[in-house]
Amino acid sequence: MKITTIALAGNPNSGKTTAFNALTGARQHVGNYPGITVDKKEGRVRLDGREVHIIDLPGTYSLTAYTQEELVARSYVVDERPDVVVDVLNSAALERNLYLAVQFLEMGVPVALGLNMMDEARKQGIEIDVARLSRTLGVPVRETVARSGEGVKELLQDAVEFGDSRSNQPWTPLEISYGADIDPVLRAMTARIESEKFLDKYPARWVAIKYIEGDEEMMRLGRDAGPLALELEAQVKEVADHLQSTLNTYPEAVIADYRYGFIASVLRDGVVKRRDEMTDRIQFSDRLDKVLTHQLFGPLIMLGLLYLIYEITFAIGEIPMGWVEEMFGWLNETASAALPDGLLKSLIVSGIIDGVGGVMGFVPLILFMFLQIAFLEDSGYMARIAYMLDRVFRMFGLHGCSVMPFIVSGGIAGGCAVPGVMATRTLRSRKEKLATLITAPFMACGAKVPVFILFVGIFFADNEAAVMFSLTLGGWVAALLVARLLRSTLIKGESTPFVMELPPYRIPTLRGLLIHTWERTWQYIKKAGTVILAISILLWVAMTFPQLPDTQVAQFESQRQLITGQMEAAEAEGHDVAPMEEALAAVDAEEAMAGLRYSAAGRVGTAIESVTSVAGFDWRTNIALVGGIAAKEVIVSTLGTAYSLGEVDPEESGSLAERIANDPSWNPARALALMLFVLLYAPCFVAVVAIKQEAGSWGWAGFSVVFNTILAFAVATVVYQIGSL
Repeated sequence: MKITTIALAGNPNSGKTTAFNALTGARQHVGNYPGITVDKKEGRVRLDGREVHIIDLPGTYSLTAYTQEELVARSYVVDERPDVVVDVLNSAALERNLYLAVQFLEMGVPVALGLNMMDEARKQGIEIDVARLSRTLGVPVRETVARSGEGVKELLQDAVEFGDSRSNQPWTPLEISYGADIDPVLRAMTARIESEKFLDKYPARWVAIKYIEGDEEMMRLGRDAGPLALELEAQVKEVADHLQSTLNTYPEAVIADYRYGFIASVLRDGVVKRRDEMTDRIQFSDRLDKVLTHQLFGPLIMLGLLYLIYEITFAIGEIPMGWVEEMFGWLNETASAALPDGLLKSLIVSGIIDGVGGVMGFVPLILFMFLQIAFLEDSGYMARIAYMLDRVFRMFGLHGCSVMPFIVSGGIAGGCAVPGVMATRTLRSRKEKLATLITAPFMACGAKVPVFILFVGIFFADNEAAVMFSLTLGGWVAALLVARLLRSTLIKGESTPFVMELPPYRIPTLRGLLIHTWERTWQYIKKAGTVILAISILLWVAMTFPQLPDTQVAQFESQRQLITGQMEAAEAEGHDVAPMEEALAAVDAEEAMAGLRYSAAGRVGTAIESVTSVAGFDWRTNIALVGGIAAKEVIVSTLGTAYSLGEVDPEESGSLAERIANDPSWNPARALALMLFVLLYAPCFVAVVAIKQEAGSWGWAGFSVVFNTILAFAVATVVYQIGSL
């Protein structure tokens, strides 16, 4: 059976990933900002008895290797040589989107064009003569609306047929004139490359163009390939010097101008028409942007919306949260009553039910928060947040594209540092990338949110939304200040310019919102049922073994026997035995606490208590924070296990929140210090590995662990000491 391979390409926000989902049935999150699709995605579909293999390439504006997305997309097309590339374009911004298509055509790869978002283009009064555009470029062109699936299957059919027609032919690159200054040099370089068979897996003229554009990756490959590289670089320098002295410009700018000139000539003579009745009317998105991205009102509206997210989350989510807590309370009581005393009962009740239940109890709040964030993303507003924050980021030595890693890491609460770290691949400058890698984990990710919700609900019940909102802003403030510090000391360098496309506003579909909300919530539930369950059991083991030596157990048993004898005598004489029952319970509690302290985890927590006490952390809190280095969700589950093991009668001790509220050692100052420490300290283990991969060094990954933890401890200590005065 013949298999056709199709590479799906396109600019960010063109609807490429939506088209991929429509074709393959795959469900992948679709955001409104660059950098969400970093890795290649694959899918398969049956078409007229054949199998079609579809690769969703990273979204990219160009094929010049400035970012990892561009390099991945280019390398795949060259190395794997798909049968055809389907370039998905935003029809409402056709001129800009065709820039990528022209580069594919210059490479010579067979291309089919999908004019996506045609419904929005029509609303803006844009009409496109598809047949004329197809004839002019010599490629199949099809109108599509990927969100509804309109035209997507037909585009696939066109692409497969076009790939078949070109299957036995060599790639035929499109040749564009780049003017009298560049064309002669381009021809000379192309001839030399062909004669030397230099980098011969690429088209010779395309290699020459990449050299003239100053493509660093191509030059690196050239230097590894042979001495011709030095000759080509000398020719490039000569033409660059000439353009600088005569036109005060540089080769890449000239090439871009001529490409856009070619695109303009393709779109003339009626290919694109606009209805005149809309010329006096400002488009809906533009009118909204005049308010929502206003220099003064825009940030205020943004802060108001983020605050509203927390208000709605707590107002609606606390009722179902109570139901979940009651369910786990019932499980606790049922298991405690059904199981005999012993290690198995302790494992199930304290290790699993109280450990995992502490995390699962926050699912309703997480769900409502994710639903609102999905609405902001799918509507197009999240991209506006990035646009507005760019002005601030430049003041702190960061790039506008750093906004996305921060938001993905949980900058609006509920994200994850791992994809946030991976999103730094969109940054051109290594120094800006390193500063972003170190500071992105400061965001209030979804793993930290349960810790915040727990303590905010106990100690700041009257101001829950305000405190949660302040913690989110605190992560941003810390990230920006640390970034400024790093960019002024260890990672000095100029900021690079930022250009970002603002997609049009859209009304999110109910189905899309539900899918995106469920995907994120399910990831949280799945993590609680797998990773958190496993770590909870391991921590239960660490908090249970080694057990108290027989001599200490015998001491507690003798105390119990003495009190029991006193109770029997008092009962025989008709006296009140309540004080003795309390004394007996106190002995049981003392034994449970002694056993927890004697355990491996208890010893670690106790060993560092002399240091951490200045920040208000006792030995049980230390156990949870050490476990949190593996995964932040473990903090709540470990506290649940620690307090459960330290209780005599779990059936009557209530939820973790009630246990902490009844512990006299806790107060608002200690709770706030803990929350700030959790916000800022070492990234979880998986995020540390991701930082290493993106930074290319364990040194920077280790730096993030040590530096972030020292900073977090310093902040927590100051807050606790001031709050305790």
